[in-house]
Amino acid sequence: MKDTMIGVDLAKSVFQLHGASMAGHLKFRKKVTRVQFRQFMSKHEPAVVVMEACGSASYWAREMVKLGHEVRLIAPQYVRPFVKRQKNDAADTEAIVVAAQRPEMRFVEPKSEDQQACAVLFRARERLLYQRTEIVNTLRSVLYEYGHVFPKGIAHLKRIEAVLDDPASDLPVLVRDECHDLLEQISEQTTRIEAKTAKARNLAGTNDAARRLQTMPGVGPQTARAISAFAPPMDSFKRGRDFAAWLGLVPRQHTSGGKERLGRISKAGQTDIRYLLIIGAMSRLTVLARKSIPEGSWLARLLHRKPLMLVAIALANKMAKAIWAMMTKKEDYRDPARAVSA
Repeated sequence: MKDTMIGVDLAKSVFQLHGASMAGHLKFRKKVTRVQFRQFMSKHEPAVVVMEACGSASYWAREMVKLGHEVRLIAPQYVRPFVKRQKNDAADTEAIVVAAQRPEMRFVEPKSEDQQACAVLFRARERLLYQRTEIVNTLRSVLYEYGHVFPKGIAHLKRIEAVLDDPASDLPVLVRDECHDLLEQISEQTTRIEAKTAKARNLAGTNDAARRLQTMPGVGPQTARAISAFAPPMDSFKRGRDFAAWLGLVPRQHTSGGKERLGRISKAGQTDIRYLLIIGAMSRLTVLARKSIPEGSWLARLLHRKPLMLVAIALANKMAKAIWAMMTKKEDYRDPARAVSA
């Protein structure tokens, strides 16, 4: 039974420590460098180490576990209400310990090295997509200055190339050269995006959990890898609704006096998985895909009554619950409508 809790305020060079008993009584306050922190924790008896979930928290969590400590990560927004008066490193570290000792407090699961590696690949692809979109919009804005209007999206690059290559075009030579340079940059970004997409697809094919997730309609390799990279173990959620709430796919509540008031989705939680699930849900609601929706089903009835985006979010919520069930039971996706008709 560990009798000491150590709060750690992580930083690049100087770490602030706050040691207390499990009853909350102060034992020590200490400011150490990065090297001194590792040395101090290696000599300290096993304790409960609490840190805010930040950039290097998962790394230090793994290092503390190797030294025999128990690690808990806590979301920064849950620490803030416990900061006393002025904000400084010592007050922040004390607040971490006070918050962690609350019996109802929720903690963040540290990420493994594989999860962080998948997250790096996912973020790299997303960054390339944003950069390519920025270049495409720059190209469109340049041509707009000379009276050429093109719709949004990369699908219209062929039309832009045709205008630039037209001998009768009214564009100055200097502008044409710059536009061709932008097109080359877009082509380079597209090649890199395709390479990272192929790498993610290959990784998703070799992972059993990612393969299982892709049996669900609307879940592709990118969504499967995002869930593997960013989601905690599914057994940390009691039920599927808890996972959907963690993603922010449930309504915001403003309930008072016993009267329930529900608003838009909360948008709290993991944004990458949420928007990928919504995109996957929208793909299941396209004009062609709707033909496969059984008449009288929950989804068909909702489509007749509600706007398309609202239906997509409701379907994404259902998908999140099904993902929790698939991962906890280690089963492939089973279509509820087909199961009922069978």
